[in-house]
Amino acid sequence: MAEVPAEVIRQLYATPPDRFVAARDAAVAQARQSGDPRTAREIGKLRRPTVAAWLVNLLAIRRPELVADLTQLAESLRAAQRDLRGGTLRELSAQRRAVVGALVAEVRRLAAAEPAAPPAGKLPLGEVEATLNAALSDTEVAEQVRAGRLLRASHYAGFGEVPRPQLRLVTGGEEAPVVPDRAAERADARRARDERAARAERAGRRRTATRELTRARADLDRAEEELAEADAAERDGAATLDRIETELAELERRRAVAEQELSRARLARRGAERAVTAARRRAGEVEAVLEALDAEEGDAETGDDRAD
Repeated sequence: MAEVPAEVIRQLYATPPDRFVAARDAAVAQARQSGDPRTAREIGKLRRPTVAAWLVNLLAIRRPELVADLTQLAESLRAAQRDLRGGTLRELSAQRRAVVGALVAEVRRLAAAEPAAPPAGKLPLGEVEATLNAALSDTEVAEQVRAGRLLRASHYAGFGEVPRPQLRLVTGGEEAPVVPDRAAERADARRARDERAARAERAGRRRTATRELTRARADLDRAEEELAEADAAERDGAATLDRIETELAELERRRAVAEQELSRARLARRGAERAVTAARRRAGEVEAVLEALDAEEGDAETGDDRAD
């Protein structure tokens, strides 16, 4: 399977959502013109992000070092949570709020530099903040944020379950076990069931979406084949039209030449007609003179005969 060049991905996902489709279509056309239909198909599969996701992608593309700091903070938070270091966790949580706030401010600044970005008052900065918080707890979201290919905003749902420590009551002598908190255990069990049900539901939705994606990609392949055939037919038709127009232009040129020759022939005919008329008139006049001479000669001969 062909891979989309990283630079193309960065350019597309740094493009405002209302211009994404046009930019993607242009990239597809360029790949086709370069003789790479597989890459063109893969580019055509890229989906437009929401405005919030675009803002997060813009942050990852323009300021990758800040996103790297966010990833490092997430690792520190997970380590503190695993080790149940309460003081460190509180300190890191405060740092998390400060870092996320600074990143949201940077997103606002980056958006202000984009001519096609929505007005500052309409930026979904709440969704951006929620997504950055989600990246601190969900490694999958964090990877999408780091890659700059987020399609929609995510929401923060905590940092996962913390293993319950085995607490013991210190009485000054020997330690006695604390009675387990049954209500907490039942709550944990309910959360576990709810999470399993939620995972099953997400898995079902993922399977459904995967099937729909497969059908959609098949439809896309067929549509692209039809488009390629239509493009070829259009090129053939344009070539035929160009040939016919060239032939018509040649015929028009020959027609103009023929019309000029016909016009000259007509002028020559009219001149010849006038010359014939004049010659006939002159011939008639000469014939009349000859007839007169013949008559005079006849009269003269008759007079001579009488004299004899």
